[in-house]
Amino acid sequence: MSDTLMRPAALPNWGQRAALRLLNLAGWNLRYRPLPGPHGIAVVYPHTSNWDFPIGLLAKWAIGVPFRWLAKDSLFRGPMGALMRYWGGVPVDRRAPMGATRLLAEGMLSDPWCWVAITPEGTRSYRPHWKSGFYHLAMAAKVPLVLVYIDYNKKEVGLVDHLMLSGDQDADMAAIAAVYAGRQALNPADAAPIKLAPPHIGPDRRKA
Repeated sequence: MSDTLMRPAALPNWGQRAALRLLNLAGWNLRYRPLPGPHGIAVVYPHTSNWDFPIGLLAKWAIGVPFRWLAKDSLFRGPMGALMRYWGGVPVDRRAPMGATRLLAEGMLSDPWCWVAITPEGTRSYRPHWKSGFYHLAMAAKVPLVLVYIDYNKKEVGLVDHLMLSGDQDADMAAIAAVYAGRQALNPADAAPIKLAPPHIGPDRRKA
């Protein structure tokens, strides 16, 4: 993967070079492979610390790609809201029905270029599974994933591995887990197992 390692001298503008130098000064490396198309979803894992945000933001600026990122709408209230949006943030109401996934997919494809970053754990605290929103969104929009890791053991951020979901959730999640194998969170005990939540079974189905 040596050809994916980013170096400041190879970057085209001072802003990208400055962002990467800051990452490097903090001891971090950045690996990047060009994205496979104009639309897609960046799955960011593991996410167990507030430090993930500035590290990820510096990586975004160094790459020079205008990723958008989804976050709970409460983070956009108050004076920080405008800044969060300027940095690419998109507020999401977590109480919204699944129909919002279809609308988000349509909105993504209506833009000439749109890559959205999602943390599938949905929280920095431990949870027993990933949220499935990223999966449903990728399937609805028929777009690829880039599997982004923030590895605190190697102090490395990577946007290297691309995946087109097949619709076979077990096979797809196994492929995703293989990419993230060995990647360490800042707080490993809080990293969610790489599996989707089981489908909700309503009262009528339980009686069947």
